[in-house]
Amino acid sequence: MKKHIFTFAFVIAAMAIHAQNIQLPAPQRTGGMPLMEALDNRMTHRNFTNQELSIQQLSNLLWAASGINRDDGSNRMTAPTAGNSQQMVIFVALPNAVYRYLPQTHELQFHVQGDHRAAFGRQAFVATAPVVIGIVADWNRMERWGSNKAEKMRYSHTDAGYVSQNIYLWTASERMGSVAIGNFDQRVFTTALGLGSNFYPVLNHAVGFIAN
Repeated sequence: MKKHIFTFAFVIAAMAIHAQNIQLPAPQRTGGMPLMEALDNRMTHRNFTNQELSIQQLSNLLWAASGINRDDGSNRMTAPTAGNSQQMVIFVALPNAVYRYLPQTHELQFHVQGDHRAAFGRQAFVATAPVVIGIVADWNRMERWGSNKAEKMRYSHTDAGYVSQNIYLWTASERMGSVAIGNFDQRVFTTALGLGSNFYPVLNHAVGFIAN
């Protein structure tokens, strides 16, 4: 495990320097803790060790959060969206860079260099969590609601909840910890990530190994 962790940390640092994407290994779509046990173990954790997730664990986490779970070309995902808009975008903040998760190719697309974890939440632990995930709605994908901001906001919050629960259940299954973060400054977040006005940040998640 330590070898994998070191290798992944080295890869992340190298990729950030050269502004490259990271191809994730195929997610492990079988096994894990039974659902009822995962539900029984689901709880919020805010104290994490400094141990990095392996690249396989990160792959599994992102697929569970909002990955493609059908092989019929429909691109339908583990988390449902209103009208199948697929408007929820996952950003991943690591110590050296922020990446955008591309479910169609199951890779991390380099987004911005630097440590921006603190922009994902006001609490001190967010800035040091091994992985911080941003759940953001791209309203350009919600054309059926036109200019109805209230409807876009309502469905975005609902759909972010599905992604959030997937993250909670995966971390519980892996005996890791996570916490949903609603206490963040949307302006700070969008500025740090350089997002346009069509992006609506909804909810973030810190993920890591539980500190006893």
